[in-house]
Amino acid sequence: MTLKIHIDGSAPPYEQVRVQISEQARSGVLPVGYRLPTVRGLAESLGLAANTVAKAYKALEADGVIETRGRNGTFVAAAGSAAEREAAAAAQAYAERVRRLGLGEAAALAAVRDAVRAAYGD
Repeated sequence: MTLKIHIDGSAPPYEQVRVQISEQARSGVLPVGYRLPTVRGLAESLGLAANTVAKAYKALEADGVIETRGRNGTFVAAAGSAAEREAAAAAQAYAERVRRLGLGEAAALAAVRDAVRAAYGD
């Protein structure tokens, strides 16, 4: 995750953090399930106050872009319905698994197509 804060910019720093994380999450640069840095860690790396980053994270959570899982951390949330979120989480887990297995993208997608066709009886 790469963020650039312009202190002399017209937008306040917390808003710059919020916008950049939101854009990266929605574009897929930050995939669903990506673990974000801690508030303190991100604040330190950006040279901002922890309260500034906390304010951005709170706004992102209210927007449904991120979700906090207690002591486990803060993660990029899936957008859409509960079914879509569950499907996105399953897809993310599958993608990570096939990558560890050494399968290429074409083979991974072919396996998904075959499984979906079998499930839907096509």
